[in-house]
Amino acid sequence: MTMKVDPDMSFIKYLKSAGGDTLKNCYQCATCSVVCPLSKDGSPFPRKEMILAQWGMKDKLIGDVNTMLCHNCGDCNTYCPRGAKPGEVLGAIRAYAYTHYGFPQGLAKLASDGKNLPILIGIPAAIVLVLWLISGGMHMPEGPVDFGNFFGHWDFHWLTKTTFFIDIIFLPAAAFSLFAAYKGVSAMWNKMSESLEISSDFSPSAKQFTLEFLWPAIKETVQHKRFNECGTNVDRVKGHLPLLLAFIGLLLVTGYSFVRKDFLGLIYPNLHGPIPLYDPFKLLANISAVALLVGVAILWANRKKMEADGKAAPTFYDWFLIWEIAAVGITGLGAELLRWADFGVLAYLAYYLHLVSIFMLFFYMPYTKFAHMVYRTFAMAFEKYRESSFVQKESS
Repeated sequence: MTMKVDPDMSFIKYLKSAGGDTLKNCYQCATCSVVCPLSKDGSPFPRKEMILAQWGMKDKLIGDVNTMLCHNCGDCNTYCPRGAKPGEVLGAIRAYAYTHYGFPQGLAKLASDGKNLPILIGIPAAIVLVLWLISGGMHMPEGPVDFGNFFGHWDFHWLTKTTFFIDIIFLPAAAFSLFAAYKGVSAMWNKMSESLEISSDFSPSAKQFTLEFLWPAIKETVQHKRFNECGTNVDRVKGHLPLLLAFIGLLLVTGYSFVRKDFLGLIYPNLHGPIPLYDPFKLLANISAVALLVGVAILWANRKKMEADGKAAPTFYDWFLIWEIAAVGITGLGAELLRWADFGVLAYLAYYLHLVSIFMLFFYMPYTKFAHMVYRTFAMAFEKYRESSFVQKESS
C-alpha cells in the first residue's frame, strides 16, 4: 500500500518558528516512545507524530487526539539522543491547532503573533477607556477610594453604575469567548472523529456525553493525575495546580459577586457596596489571588530555567499567557493595596489596568495557550469516547 505525501512547507516553517526548531534532528530511534506514558502498542507516540511533522502532514496532526493529550512531561526531551525535543514540537503543533480551529480566523491569527501585541493590548485598553469616559466616572471621586464608584454614581438603587458598566464589558466578552471556544472544540472533535472514521449515527446523547466522557475528563484535569507520571518535569504540578485552583476560586468569587450585586442587590441595595473582608468569599478571593501569583511565579521561573538550560525556546505562545496571568495578579493585588492605602489616582489607574488585563485573559482565551485547558479537557473526553462502545459499534 502506498501513500502520497504532499508536505505543507508553510506548516513545517511555522513549527520551527514556534519552538519546534529541533524537529529535523529526529532520526526515528523511538526513544521518546519508550519513555512516554501515552505511548501504546501499535501507537508509538510521539514517534509517529514526529514523522508526520517532518513530512508536513498538517491535517493528520491537528486531528490527532494524542497531540492534545500530551502534557509536556519533558521525558522525551530529556532522553532524546539527538536533542530533537519532541515535547516542544508537540507544543508548536498545539499552538498551530488553536489558530487553525480559532473562530473567527482573523482574531485567532491576530493573537498568534507577538508582532500584534500592541493591538492585542490596545483593543481591550480602548474599550475600557472609552466606556470609562462615556460613563462620566473618569475623575477623582470624593472620599476614600471606592472601586464601586469607578464608573461614576447614579441614583438608581437597583443597580450601581459601575456594576452596570462591568456587566456590559465582561458579559458580552465572556459570551463571545465561550462561543468561540465551542466553535473551536467542535471543529477539533469533528476532525478527530473524521480521522477515526467515526459516524455521527452513533453519537452519545448530551447526558451520556457529559456523564460518561466530559465529567470524568474534568475530574482528572482538576486532580492533575497525569502529572504524576512525569519524570523530568514532575515539579510542574507545583505551578499548574495552584493556578488551576486559583482560577476555580476566582470563578466562584466572580459568580458570587454577580449574584450579590445583580440579583440580591435588587432586594437589598446595601449589598452593592464592597464585599467585607470577613466575608468567606472575600477571603477566598484573597487566597486565590495569592495562589495565582505563586503559581505564575513558579511557571515563570521554570520556563526561564528551561530556556537557560537549552530545553525550550522562548516563544510568544508560551510567554503571552504567563504575562497575562501575571498582569491579572499584579494589577489586582496592586489595586487592593493602593485602595487600602487610599492612594486615589494610583489606585484607580491600577484598577483600570486590572480590568484591561482580565479582559485580555478571557477574550483571547480561545487562541492562546490558555485554550489548552479547554481543548485538552475535550481531547481527554474524546480519548474515553474512542474507547467506548459508540466507536466499537461503528468499527464492527
